[in-house]
Amino acid sequence: MSKIAQDIILRPVITEESMLGAQDKKYTFKVARDANKIEIAKAVEELFGVKVSKVNTINCLGKLRRQGTSQGYTAAWKKAIVTLTEDSKTIDFFDGMM
Repeated sequence: MSKIAQDIILRPVITEESMLGAQDKKYTFKVARDANKIEIAKAVEELFGVKVSKVNTINCLGKLRRQGTSQGYTAAWKKAIVTLTEDSKTIDFFDGMM
């Protein structure tokens, strides 16, 4: 079964560091755990109409959380940092955040 772009790109990651990267055409997204770099690049190109030059992915492990005597881990997730080509346009959503 093929995945659609909305199933791969879950949401943007809005932090100080990701906003600094957006100035260099590096955008950060939370992505599906089973998505690979090729699928992520195609999904970003389809959703935002831009050209992707490279994709870096990071598996983020869940953090240990305690409440009283019980403890557990938050959900693990995958982060992708997408770099656009020099001649590509920027992503409008991130431009409004800066």
